[in-house]
This record gives sequence, C-alpha cells and structure tokens, in this order.
Amino acid sequence: MREFLDLGAMLLLAAGAVAAPRLPYRPTAVRAQPLLAAPLLSGNIPDGHALSRFHARWYALTLLFLAFDVETLFMCPWAVVVADMGAAAVAEMFVFLGLLMYGALYAWREGALRRA
Repeated sequence: MREFLDLGAMLLLAAGAVAAPRLPYRPTAVRAQPLLAAPLLSGNIPDGHALSRFHARWYALTLLFLAFDVETLFMCPWAVVVADMGAAAVAEMFVFLGLLMYGALYAWREGALRRA
C-alpha cells in the first residue's frame, strides 16, 4: 500500500510541476495585437517578415562563428588541465587552432567575412 501512496505523491508532484508554470498565463497574457514598432529596430516599423530568408553568405559566417564558439568550449577545460598534461597538450591545442585558422582563412578567401 505504501508503494501506491508514493506513486500517487510522485504523480501529484509531476502534475503540479507541469501545471505551475501554466497557471500565471491568463493574468499575464499579452493581447493578440501586433506591435506597431519593435524595440529591436529602435522604434522603426519592420519592413521584412520575421520568417524572411537570408542571403546564403550569412550561413558561412554563422558556421565560422560556431566554429570559434566551439573552440572556446574546448579551450576552457583545456586551460584547467594543461599544466598537468604538459607539452603534448600544448602541441595538440596548436594543431587544433591551426585547423581553425585554416577554416577562417578559407572563409575569408571565399568572401564570407565581407559585409555586403
């Protein structure tokens, strides 16, 4: 019988965890009117649709940004253990940074970093 009480308590706790974030929705819901001026555009009326397409060159720039973002994710733990690992860890990081630099130079050559 105790197992059923524990199961019921867990089900009530799970239902409460799902329902708790939904309870304040009605009092805080925003009206369905569209915004007349978006704060992102400094008060100007947007001239494009939110789901409009972007030029293909922005995808290459985005991939380059993600590559350097992932580089930061790899370098932070590496910086913690580099003293223990020694010169091999430094050499491996230089190889990794060299590959990233090759990718950045390739993107630069292809024109991914040009503004317009």
